[in-house]
Amino acid sequence: MKQLLVLLVGLVSFGVEAQTYPSRPIRIVVPYTAGGPADLLVRGLGQKLTDAWGQQIVVENKPGANEIIAAQEVARSPADGYTYLLASDAVFSLNGFLYSKIPYDPVWDFAPVSKLVNANLMLVARTDLPAGSVRELIDHAKKNPGKLNYGSVGAGGVNHLAMAWFNTVNGLDMQHVPYKGLVQGLQDIMTSRLDVMFAVIGGAAPHLKAGKMKGLAVSGKARNALIAQVPTFAEAGLPNFDASFYFGLAAPAGTPRETLAKFAAESSKIVNSAEFRERFLNNLGFEPVGDTPEQFAGFLRQDRESAARKVKASGAKLD
Repeated sequence: MKQLLVLLVGLVSFGVEAQTYPSRPIRIVVPYTAGGPADLLVRGLGQKLTDAWGQQIVVENKPGANEIIAAQEVARSPADGYTYLLASDAVFSLNGFLYSKIPYDPVWDFAPVSKLVNANLMLVARTDLPAGSVRELIDHAKKNPGKLNYGSVGAGGVNHLAMAWFNTVNGLDMQHVPYKGLVQGLQDIMTSRLDVMFAVIGGAAPHLKAGKMKGLAVSGKARNALIAQVPTFAEAGLPNFDASFYFGLAAPAGTPRETLAKFAAESSKIVNSAEFRERFLNNLGFEPVGDTPEQFAGFLRQDRESAARKVKASGAKLD
């Protein structure tokens, strides 16, 4: 009888908590420095969640180790619905193949909440490259094996993996040149020391508009308003090629499903609002998604298979 009473009290307490959630501040850990695109995204989301729920959203920046530091912090946190991780495919898919060992399990240590946004990349080229389209680039590279180079912001990064995969699916031999940051790579594109590079749209669009580089194609389902003259890869004749990545929310494994669903639903409403898209997404080249925990979990299963192929194609290892 006593055990039954304890169980009933627990169920009632859980039901009350589910109805009143959140009842205290929520922490979102991000693996990036303050002021960057993902940080601006999560802070904008946090403010809207605060407005909706009346509870403060505390953003903690824990950059370093290819997002591993932040991931480990959240994986070890209580599964009570008050700690979340906003991260990219590095945490959820890529690191498991880039490193021989990582201090968290991307499958078992997290409960997927929602893929918030897709982040699209643009393939840019120096202005004097004798190729004005993706198809022309492929033809030119095939005629000049080993002579063209491409930049990245480091081995194993999204733009490195995207171009390595582009090489693989098109049978090309372009040489990898890693940089410490996007700015240095774009500078070499503009001075014709580098041939091509995948770049985030927000970083490359101003230089494209100034006529300092070419935009050959952009990932995503539709053209980006910032660079409306640049076709999608599908329009450029490569319907099955994708060069996007994403930012998604996850919680520690074991977080109550009702809590995950509530957080996902409110986040989806926010990122898909016209005001939020205009203020935080369009200028960064982000496309809103805002799916359910079940949909994000299904996506991650497929994404890990894709990550394995892309890392193998790149040859990248980070340890």
